[in-house]
Parts: sequence; structure tokens; C-alpha cells
Amino acid sequence: MRRGFFRLLNFPPRLLYGIGLGGWYGRIALLLTTRGRISGKPRITPLQYEQVNGTYVVASVRGVAADWYRNLLAEPRVEVRVRRSRFRGTAEASTDPATIADFLEVRMEKRPRFVGQVLRFRGVPADPTRADLESYASRLAIVRITPE
Repeated sequence: MRRGFFRLLNFPPRLLYGIGLGGWYGRIALLLTTRGRISGKPRITPLQYEQVNGTYVVASVRGVAADWYRNLLAEPRVEVRVRRSRFRGTAEASTDPATIADFLEVRMEKRPRFVGQVLRFRGVPADPTRADLESYASRLAIVRITPE
């Protein structure tokens, strides 16, 4: 049931990109195409991202249990569609809480209201300390995608 719900949530962003609104919607989300670790079929997942030093960083709120995350562990070569561009890249996964907390700090700096609301919804205090972020980050995973 839960997997079906997440697949339903993936449809609107894919539709927006499909009808040419990727330039608008791509300000907040990219489309990540991985290869199914069992089927080998392409799997498209919309994900929020931040661009940091020439790489694209995405986070998995489901941690290492997310299908797209497990797919790229099996095959790190991915395709990305962001705004009006497409590229192939190599994904590098991390579950290190300090690295993830660094990413959360970047996100909070760039999108303080949105990220603050998400963190509060997840039980993180309104003005989180570094220890609060690392504690929360221990349940997450991030991926850096380097364009080829």
C-alpha cells in the first residue's frame, strides 16, 4: 500500500516535466532515472535537490529503504533531468550523519521556511542544534550526483 502511495506522488512531477514545465518545476525537483536492481528497467523518481559545487545532492527521507536508493547502489550510473537539461551522471551514496547534517544546513540556509517546516514535522526542534541535525540525519541517506 505504501509503495503504491509513493508511486502516485511521483506522477504529477513527471507530468509537469512531460508537458514542458520542467523549467518551472525544476527549480525545486529533478527527475532521477535509475535502473531497477532486479528488473533492469528504467525507474523515474522526482526528488528535491540542491546544487552544491557542481554536483546535485538529493536526500532519501526513507533512508536506505527507498527503492531508488537501493537501485543506484546496484548501478550508480544514472540519468538526470533538471529544468530544461538532461545529463548522465555517477551517483555516490552516503549515510554518514555528519555529511547529511552538512547538507541539511545548506538546505536550511537556502530554503529556511520550507526546510524548517519539514524538520519540525519530523520532530526536529524549530531552532535545531548541530546535534539535533546529526541525530535526525542518522535515519537518512544522501546521494551526490556528479555529471559526466
